[in-house]
Amino acid sequence: MTADKLAALVAVALLGCVVHTCQASYGYPNPLPPIPSPTPPTAPALTLDFYSYSCPNAEAIVKEAVRNATDNNRGIGAGLIRLFFHDCFVRGCDASVLLDATTANPEPEKLGIPNFPSLRGFEVIDAAKAKLEKECGGIVSCADIVAFAGRDATFFLSNGVVDFKMPAGRYDGRVSFANETLRDLPPPFANVTVLEAMFKAKGLDLDDMVTLSGAHTVGISHCSSFADRLPADPSDPTSMEPALASSLQQRCSRGGDPVVVQDVVTPRDLDRQYYQNVLDRKVLFKSDAALLSPQTLKAVEHNAKNPGKWERKFKDAMVKMGNIEVKTKANGEIRKQCRFVN
Repeated sequence: MTADKLAALVAVALLGCVVHTCQASYGYPNPLPPIPSPTPPTAPALTLDFYSYSCPNAEAIVKEAVRNATDNNRGIGAGLIRLFFHDCFVRGCDASVLLDATTANPEPEKLGIPNFPSLRGFEVIDAAKAKLEKECGGIVSCADIVAFAGRDATFFLSNGVVDFKMPAGRYDGRVSFANETLRDLPPPFANVTVLEAMFKAKGLDLDDMVTLSGAHTVGISHCSSFADRLPADPSDPTSMEPALASSLQQRCSRGGDPVVVQDVVTPRDLDRQYYQNVLDRKVLFKSDAALLSPQTLKAVEHNAKNPGKWERKFKDAMVKMGNIEVKTKANGEIRKQCRFVN
């Protein structure tokens, strides 16, 4: 598929939401910004045990920071997995999502609608970076810390079941813009056509999309991200299960924008329960319910019914995602502080 055809496909798929203003309840602009042609994925020279000589304790330091955070709050672990995803999908895995607002750039990625105020885990990255700078200053990139933290959070939240190595060697980017988050990050109201196209734009296929969606088995969501699915619609075969919809409507009607767990069955564990929840219509987002589509239903059923299958695929998909548009020394740097460029 050519870049022009892919961009056209995404535009057409989003048209239904634009016409019916379905993104209004999510705080997204109407219409959405145009989606550009995809950037072909690079072939970076990432390697395992990248810091074995230059900073031998690098991965252990990150793992300890993640352990401390998840021991106190497993939700932070879910936030770290999401942080990795949201970093890689915008300008590649370059820690651009970590950059704070400055006078020169008052609206970085972390302030984009898909990220603010829901994205979390920044303080864990800061803690790991501070220790790494004391141990081996100027060696470990923030982008690699984000990747290691996503992997380690996966390990702890799966109770050690999903254990894998993450290649490293990324450099940190110097650019971060909030408006690019709307363009690159799949919205919670996306259908399968949109999801497939947006993942393809990053070098990931349909099965990668289904696999990575399984991260919704942990973490929390603001009610505003699924408000248009309440109450349940009996005429819609993908509508939320009525009892869950009724319970959530009660919770979400209390004022403000409350948060609820994404997986009502095993909310603390990263496991394959998400796929059974999809089949049982006990998921929050339209983008979750969209996996009941013919293109993805078989993969959902296989992941739900076969122990170990999703876990193995999730390891591979996380590593594959970590290769998106990686920066090198030629177009990146090793930041001294993860929140600011050097």
